[in-house]
Amino acid sequence: MLTALEGGYGDRADAVEIAGRTASYEQLLAAGHAVAAAVAGGPPVAVTATASLETVAAVVGGLLAGVPVVPLPPDAGPAEREHVLRDSGARPIEVDLTRRADFSGPAPAPEDPALVLYTSGTTGAPKGVVLTRAAIAADLDALAEAWQWSAEDTLVHGLPLFHVHGLVLGVLGALRTGSRLVHTGRPTPAAYARAGGSLYFGVPTVWSRVAADPQAAAALAPARLLVSGSAALPAPVFRDLERLTGHRPVERYGMTETLITVSGRAGGEVRPGTVGTPLPGVRTRIAAEPGAEIGELQLTGPTLFSGYLGRPEATAASYTEDGWFRTGDIAAIEPDGVHRIVGRASIDLIKSGGYRIGAGEIENALLDHPKVSEAAVVGVPDADLGQRIVAFVVAEGVTGPELTDFVAAHLSVHKRPREVRFVASLPRNAMGKPQKKLLLATADDRDR
Repeated sequence: MLTALEGGYGDRADAVEIAGRTASYEQLLAAGHAVAAAVAGGPPVAVTATASLETVAAVVGGLLAGVPVVPLPPDAGPAEREHVLRDSGARPIEVDLTRRADFSGPAPAPEDPALVLYTSGTTGAPKGVVLTRAAIAADLDALAEAWQWSAEDTLVHGLPLFHVHGLVLGVLGALRTGSRLVHTGRPTPAAYARAGGSLYFGVPTVWSRVAADPQAAAALAPARLLVSGSAALPAPVFRDLERLTGHRPVERYGMTETLITVSGRAGGEVRPGTVGTPLPGVRTRIAAEPGAEIGELQLTGPTLFSGYLGRPEATAASYTEDGWFRTGDIAAIEPDGVHRIVGRASIDLIKSGGYRIGAGEIENALLDHPKVSEAAVVGVPDADLGQRIVAFVVAEGVTGPELTDFVAAHLSVHKRPREVRFVASLPRNAMGKPQKKLLLATADDRDR
């Protein structure tokens, strides 16, 4: 699975660079063997997924041992961390890159779980998405073909290592294709400009900041391909990047449950606002009302997850009766097969700064505060973040910053509300559910 570590592409001292620290394939493999020897035959392994060589070595070790790896957000609050550990049964480990040990365990099977990634839905606590080795390998090979990604590339990104984008594509992809990896630590325009890569990954927030820095953007002109994902890239940012770098960014579409299923192609036609065509082996369809051009995107293929950990009913509910995965995203397929993602079937999944965030999780955290009696959270369009988290609360004796800090202390910091608006009451329907469309309309009027 990790072809580069198996000697398929030779070795070099700076094969992987993260936040200024470098390691060769041999060093990563040796550290991975030490991790594998320590965890083989045990429960899943929880890794605090900082942007570090230690995180990479921990993931490598779990894969070598056939033990599922559960990445934890470094900014996770105690409630979130405890939920993930309890739900997954994972044992936290720490990695010492200098430690060495012999490991010669049996090769894991392709259908064995490789990663358990926790993702926020629209309600309740995050669910564990089980990804097999076969699904990950199929996806990375399909993307290598689509993006002409090879050992000749230098991949640059600064994305979190607890999500599909940063970890599966951004680390395991490099270790499978043999491309050199430069993780910038923080994805700043200056860091991207210094890296000198041929292939760059970013989320719309990263690309909007690069486009706002003409000098940094110009430094990306020698690159081969810019890839954007995790949320829709605004058309103005697309045009600014094309003007400043000479590149038309390729967009792709995927979910934690499906990995990447649809993408633009290197060297192919790229249009703003579209995410390309299905990858090899993936089939898509639109479940639309009669006469409608848009509907829910459904798909099937070799990259799909094996289920939600310990939640068979939720797994079954995510599929149609004939076995197609329900993405919950609204899409259109143009006559030439190019896909366009229109929006989310539910307004309760917020995409902010490249993160997918469940509103219900934030609402539950707010309601844990003794001064809060009601809470509703929405995503409001934001030029920088894509969407910013806005909380409408009914409360007394507490300030907005205090509630923001309260959420950040209980959940991941990136899930904190960017704005708290106090209201006398929440608009509700006959069933007692908050009418978020009315709240969004109020937010839009205020932002004008």
